Amino acid sequence: MSSEIQARADFSAIRYAQCWEDADILLEALNVQPGQICVSIASAGDNVLAILSRGPARVIAVDLNPAQIACLELRVAACRTLSYAEVLEVMGIAPSTRRAALYRRCRGHLTEAARCFWDARTQIIDSGVSGAGRFERYLTVFRKHVLPLIHPRRRIDMLFEFASPAQRQAFYESEWDTWAWRAMCRAFFSRFVMGRLGRDPGFFRYAKRSVATHILERSRHALVTLNPRENPYLQWILTGHFTNALPYWLRPDNFATICAHLDRLEWRCETLEDCLESLEPGTVHCYNLSDIFEYMSAENYRGLLDKLIHAAADGCRLAYWNLLVPRRRPTTMASRLRPLDGLSTRLYARDKAFFYSDFVVEEVISC
Repeated sequence: MSSEIQARADFSAIRYAQCWEDADILLEALNVQPGQICVSIASAGDNVLAILSRGPARVIAVDLNPAQIACLELRVAACRTLSYAEVLEVMGIAPSTRRAALYRRCRGHLTEAARCFWDARTQIIDSGVSGAGRFERYLTVFRKHVLPLIHPRRRIDMLFEFASPAQRQAFYESEWDTWAWRAMCRAFFSRFVMGRLGRDPGFFRYAKRSVATHILERSRHALVTLNPRENPYLQWILTGHFTNALPYWLRPDNFATICAHLDRLEWRCETLEDCLESLEPGTVHCYNLSDIFEYMSAENYRGLLDKLIHAAADGCRLAYWNLLVPRRRPTTMASRLRPLDGLSTRLYARDKAFFYSDFVVEEVISC
């Protein structure tokens, strides 16, 4: 079964070499328990591995883009064969002159499709995988060629020095929030520029509000309300590396647990609709749905929700993000799906992947 977005966007290259969704709030939302079955959008694989750390019986990672499946496979192969420090090297998180040699050690644990994919992209391996996606390249253009026109490196570094929100607010208002900053955000993060450099134009089909205005509003939240020293996503955007914090799957305390559960992971290069059709009804305990509803009509959103609920066990949780398209449980599904609004609101306030407009947690109701 085809997915709506397949007809409107290219899914042959790496779109996301990192997962730009906060695994910390995702894990709290899903409340994954040992022995459960989880279905997750694969993306680059970061949050799939984060889910594994909670000890579920089975995690099914799904993505219709073979390049994203290859990203997940490389992470799994690296975790199987390399030390923690070596994984940081091959991912491009730590400096290295031996990434090609590290890749060769991982290569035998890849499927044939993934080997062919990465064998043809040695330059990406050499430079570090984490910056190789279309979205990461877009952010790199921003960091290297746009941001320096507005803020010098000294001022960027100062963002990570302030301990209190009051200090950060004073700095933001006096030093950061200039007319040039606002003008640059409106231009570079416009739908036109982002659609050509970052996200596919087809992803904006159902978006109504201004992309740039939203990003500008949410960047203030990230720079003032949240602590930049604890935000790996903000750090990578502004500096190109993780200065004080790491995403969940890359934290040393989580590495051994993730590696111990790799045999519980499977991946499928197919649509979520096809995956759901292959599952027994009532067997899935949680879904990480990324922001997939952003790209489909309200009618197709309702249709996919129906399929998700059909495959779900009682009490199954769904977690997903909205960027510019509001999607929440339709009133017609009130007897089948319960919104966990209080939990959603609390977690969204802490979301380090600050550019989303909403984080939604819903629960399947017992019949």
